[in-house]
Amino acid sequence: MAYQFLTTKRDGPVEHLVLNRPDVRNAFNAKMIGELTAWAGAFARQSDARVVVLSGAGRVFCAGADATWMAETVSYSEAENLRDAGTASAMFRALDELPVPLVGRIHGAAIGGGAELVAYGDLVVATPRARFALPEITIGMFPPLASTMFPHIVGPKRALELILTGEAISAERARDLGLVNRLVPEAQLQAAVNELIVKITAQSGAVLGMAKKAVLAGMGMSLRDSLRHSMSIFLNELYRLEDSQEGLRALLEKRKPQWKNR
Repeated sequence: MAYQFLTTKRDGPVEHLVLNRPDVRNAFNAKMIGELTAWAGAFARQSDARVVVLSGAGRVFCAGADATWMAETVSYSEAENLRDAGTASAMFRALDELPVPLVGRIHGAAIGGGAELVAYGDLVVATPRARFALPEITIGMFPPLASTMFPHIVGPKRALELILTGEAISAERARDLGLVNRLVPEAQLQAAVNELIVKITAQSGAVLGMAKKAVLAGMGMSLRDSLRHSMSIFLNELYRLEDSQEGLRALLEKRKPQWKNR
């Protein structure tokens, strides 16, 4: 499928997804949001990749919503604004439901919706040049998705600080808060991402998806309910996988497992 504002490339078990509007710092508009939603849906239905790597073209990862597009929405009717909000929400929901790990490769600023995209990364690798901010409060708005995601990642007090002040934080601070997994020099960014890819793709694709499902589904539950849910997946779904049985056999036979990804 051809996209105007996205670049996709398959490299063995890895799907590379690049935001490709560098002339406007990879900012979202309606077309780009639609393309990301369509890509995520097609990937979930058809791809057998085991990991997705998300990055941005140019020097900025993503500057959030396109200012020109946002200015146009001032004249929109309430129904049109609700439609756009629903479209953006559907995009993030589709990314959240990707059946494989999503690795964020963050080499520059991630602002507003760009920072929300980072929050949806299961693993995030960044360089010191990266910056993260939720500046919506400074233009009379607040980031609805970050308001939900960030408290889970950085804690409610720190999430409130980021959202209520709109101030940017460094990549080092983002790592300390838990928004970034690994902080590496710019020259080592691709090597660090490749290291994660090797470790992830060495595992069963089916089990990777199930593990991700167990972790993310439990986030909105009480500890007791999340334990029950995780154990239900473990006992009722995991053991039905061929790869689960193969992993146990390989352990007993002291050999490397041969995954079938099912």
